[in-house]
Order: sequence, then structure tokens, then C-alpha cells
Amino acid sequence: MLHAFGFERIGVVVSDLYFVDPRPARGQEGPEQGVRLELRFLERADLPGSIYSAQPIAVDRPIWRADLLESVEHPGSLDRAHHHPRFRGWEPGSRKFEPELTADPVTWVAERLADLDTILDGAEIARDEVGQNDAADLRRAVPEIMAAVRGSLAGVVAGELGHPTNATPEAGARAGWL
Repeated sequence: MLHAFGFERIGVVVSDLYFVDPRPARGQEGPEQGVRLELRFLERADLPGSIYSAQPIAVDRPIWRADLLESVEHPGSLDRAHHHPRFRGWEPGSRKFEPELTADPVTWVAERLADLDTILDGAEIARDEVGQNDAADLRRAVPEIMAAVRGSLAGVVAGELGHPTNATPEAGARAGWL
């Protein structure tokens, strides 16, 4: 399931996720499941028709990512929760584990989203690349975004979300929107 929250120039997308075997680091082998949240740039294209036509919207390049993941063997543990403070194009930097993130992943993500300037600094994104009201609008939407995160995490723990649909180990596949 994909949730999208859009503001002036940025948006937040949230989705359940399953990796067959991401092989991210020694000691973290095997399948993982959970919820991915990304802060992304949004782009509006020109209207393709009249003023009543549907507005083309692109969820564009990533700025920052939080992965509230866990090993499949430990549902509900979020034992692999981490974030990617910086992207190079579409590729994330290395997984970064923070003590506060490990202790309480959902609260840590909510606090981080409420501080757009810190995210932009870590991502090496200039503040003039985002909209004038994006920080305030994002901060106001944090409770609604986190409700989507909590609901998705509950779906993963219940076995309703974040499971392998057509993922295969040979492809190193993942299942999910993000």
C-alpha cells in the first residue's frame, strides 16, 4: 500500500516493503519486512488539456529515507530500523543506525520530519530548493503521516502487508512501492 502526502515542492511517501535477502551487512542476512518512508521532491507538469483536466504530478527524486525494517524472523521488533540521510541521484547512501532511532523508530522519524532543515542539511540540499511553506506544512502533517506509518507497521506485523508477492532470491527482489 502506498500513502502520499504532498506539499508545495516536497512530499512524503510511505509504503510497506519486503526484501528477499538485501545482504546489507554482516549479521543482517535474510529476508526483511517493514515500512519505508521517503521525503521526495514533487513536480507538477503543465496541464495536458483544459483547466479541468487532471493535474500531472510526479513523485520525483529522493531527498531522505527512513526504513523501519525488521528481520522476518522477528516481527514487531524493527531490529533493522535505519535511515539514509543522503542520496546521490536515485541511489541512497549507506544505512545509518542511530541510537535514538533504534530505541524508538516511530518517534525518531516523527521528530526528524518535524525538522526539515536538519534533513536538508544532512542531504546537502539547499533550502531554496524547497517551497517557502514546506517546513511548516510538513510539520503540521506529521501526525497524519505517522498514523499512516503506524497503520502500515500494524499491517506488516499482522501479515497483511510487507510480504513477498513475486519476490525471488535470484533477483534479490523486493516487493512494495518504494
